[in-house]
Amino acid sequence: MKTIHYLFVTVALLLVSGAAQAQFGQRLGNAVQKAAENTTVKKAEQKTSQTVSKGIDKATDPNTYKSDEKDANAGANQQQQANTSSNAGNANTSPASPASSTSPVSSTSTPQQDIPKLESYSEYDFVPGDQILFYEDFSQDAIGDFPALWTSNKSGEVKTLNNFPGKWFQLTTGGMIVYLNKIDFPQNFIIEFDYIPLISKNSSYAEGGIRLYHDKEGSERELDTGLFPGQTGFVLFFQKGGLGWRLKAHDYRRSGNDRNGTDYNSPINRIKPEQVNHIIVWVQNRRVRVYHEGAKVLDAPTALFPDAKFSRLLFMSNDADNKPFYSNIKITTAAPDVRSKLITEGKLISYGINFDSGKDVIKPASYGAVKSIADVLQENPDVRVRVVGHTDTDGNADANLDLSKRRAVAVKTCLVTQFGIDAAHIETDGKGQTEPLAPNNTVEGKAKNRRVEFVKI
Repeated sequence: MKTIHYLFVTVALLLVSGAAQAQFGQRLGNAVQKAAENTTVKKAEQKTSQTVSKGIDKATDPNTYKSDEKDANAGANQQQQANTSSNAGNANTSPASPASSTSPVSSTSTPQQDIPKLESYSEYDFVPGDQILFYEDFSQDAIGDFPALWTSNKSGEVKTLNNFPGKWFQLTTGGMIVYLNKIDFPQNFIIEFDYIPLISKNSSYAEGGIRLYHDKEGSERELDTGLFPGQTGFVLFFQKGGLGWRLKAHDYRRSGNDRNGTDYNSPINRIKPEQVNHIIVWVQNRRVRVYHEGAKVLDAPTALFPDAKFSRLLFMSNDADNKPFYSNIKITTAAPDVRSKLITEGKLISYGINFDSGKDVIKPASYGAVKSIADVLQENPDVRVRVVGHTDTDGNADANLDLSKRRAVAVKTCLVTQFGIDAAHIETDGKGQTEPLAPNNTVEGKAKNRRVEFVKI
């Protein structure tokens, strides 16, 4: 209000001149409008600050996620909006990526955070391959249901969250959720997923985890509740406190202590409660790398036993006070021969360049994928490429076409401004949903269609 008062005093002084009055009249209108806008923004920010803590408490209230008809309809409408905006490689991604979001779980949206430059994620050296082995975002499951392709030793259901798009599976108590079907894991692959720990104030650890294991031939079990299930496997625990990250492998083909692997621990970038944590695990033969929040939090070069196999995927929470959410689970092959595919074959499909939901902002976790393209172009300065964006069929076709074109431009801009590639050697285009690689009637099919392609020209 003081700002507006001073403005009116200034106007009175300037009234001695008709010309000055006319000139300042326009300035006054702009200044008053600006002052009013600032006042409104401050009030809105104060209101948001007051409601965030209430929103977190509301998120822990089971009544927040009723599975009745009204809530299901609201969730369906929100999911439709999320699907419209999550095309062309959004993982989450998602996360961030929801994957890159830092907003708490609440009923009030908070201002969007600045997206860090890709260089700040330079430790993200993994490059997802050109094959999607598995994708799950629970989009085909009804709100309030247990997901059809999973099983559990506890209870849980599919829900929606106010501040994060899409659908999420929540374990309503400590336990585990296991994918029913076997997955043919190669020796080199990458798992990405989004994880939101929703914990009580009394919990100091908020421990969650992911396990990969392989059933003993002839005694397959959909759910093995042992600490280290299956014949061979490994488990990655992640905590708010304590050790932070813990990786341990096993091989029950061996006897005695020889079947237990070495413990690998790391306190770097622990998980954050009430926020989306985008966790990435890169398995390369015996080596396991884990990435989170812009850093490589764990690198275990000989963590896994030689010739270990994996065919089962399991997520869990060992903390009864932790009621975590999981979504945007993606498994791809890793480390494609970028040079060969782009230079020799003339075309490269990338599933590692992801975007914020409904936007043309590249997620920082895409650093490795973008850099791999930049390296090839720098080593072959005469090569020209066309960057082409693609989407699935969710949402409006015209909007998807426009989004795919803008995202292709974003990739070009990143290559030029952050990696120094000659802009004259890059063209861009977008095909929207017109050139699918797989049917759009499954979540995995849609994930395969959301991609960025590089075509040699």
